[in-house]
Amino acid sequence: MVFPFDTIQDYSVVLTPEHEMFRKAVREFVEREVAPRAMEIEETDEVPRDILRKMAEQGFFGIGIPEKYGGQGGDHRMGVIMSEEICRVLPGLSVYIGTNELFLTPIMLFGSEEQKQKYIPPIARGEKFGAFAVTEPCCGSDVAGIQTKAEKVGNKWVINGRKAFISSADVADYFVVLARTYPPPDKRLRYLGLTFFIVEKDTPGFKVEQCYHKMGLHGDHACELVLENVEVPDENRVGEEGMGFLYAMETFDRTRIGVAAQAVGMAQGAFEMAFKYVHQRQAFGVPIAYFQAIQFSLVEMMAKIFSARLLTYLAAKLADEDRKEYTFAASLAKFYATEVAEEVISEAINLHGGVGVIRETGVERFLRSVKITQIYEGANNIQKLVAYRQLVRILREKGQIPEEIAKLVT
Repeated sequence: MVFPFDTIQDYSVVLTPEHEMFRKAVREFVEREVAPRAMEIEETDEVPRDILRKMAEQGFFGIGIPEKYGGQGGDHRMGVIMSEEICRVLPGLSVYIGTNELFLTPIMLFGSEEQKQKYIPPIARGEKFGAFAVTEPCCGSDVAGIQTKAEKVGNKWVINGRKAFISSADVADYFVVLARTYPPPDKRLRYLGLTFFIVEKDTPGFKVEQCYHKMGLHGDHACELVLENVEVPDENRVGEEGMGFLYAMETFDRTRIGVAAQAVGMAQGAFEMAFKYVHQRQAFGVPIAYFQAIQFSLVEMMAKIFSARLLTYLAAKLADEDRKEYTFAASLAKFYATEVAEEVISEAINLHGGVGVIRETGVERFLRSVKITQIYEGANNIQKLVAYRQLVRILREKGQIPEEIAKLVT
């Protein structure tokens, strides 16, 4: 009944009045400032700077960042709530918050105090933006296979390579770049030898070469980066040399909860549009919501959204408690919420009939955006592997699976 947890209480999702007050504040802001311009942003693929400035004034970029570094404080649950409310209206806008989190997490966990003092406060205030430069043309899910290299020359590092599909790269001021600093000892330990570096956008040899035209998440751009003899001081190295792969995995463990929240928000937005439409649209003299087939669809959609939301909030709560199980729950939430959201949004389009495939209706954009959430920050098939291996690791530590069996199945 409680497997793989210890007690039934581990399944509780605790939300406070403060969480609800925050949700209302985000909802009010999004309805007032974003919703009236959502279709314009969708068409132009640009978020006006005044919206980002107003988000900064509301303190949204500081959620989850300690007050000592200029943030608003808060927990993973607040981050989930914010992503969900934003994605209910404009999914691409939440990517700015997500890429900031990707940049900040390895610095918060493994960076020096000097790095934290220098780079975190400007992002918390919304004055600067961050990006996470790991993916390469050769390597997406295979992070250990990246080809960007960094060579130490004196007290500096010289970085050469290319990065691809880097979200927010064209607006980011700071990047954490993963590069190989020494060859792996052997194939089994090929993840060793990767190191993170902080690179500022105006560093000579560093440039954004092109941005791609994505099918969804409009308003935020994914771009290709080129690093040609980019020099950074050793003080810009994040954490221990050679441990970058492990830092990246621990970062993804936290940030993929936000991806699940994005999907839940999109599903909610599409559901609300469909619910409103079927009670207005008439056929055979009655609203189409009168028909049982429509009612069944709506209830099935609600059940999927509810289950995805609760799983996502559970993962966030476990992360707030720093429980080992949160990594397993985060992977479950990421793949499940994004898959369920695609099903819900597709059905929302069906319920709209012919107008559902027209851009001006506004519902089809959710389907284009949710597809991306199934791919980035760990494709869903990878998430299933990660979830299984994390589960086995947890059970092995609890003594519920023998060491020799655990090694065989992972």
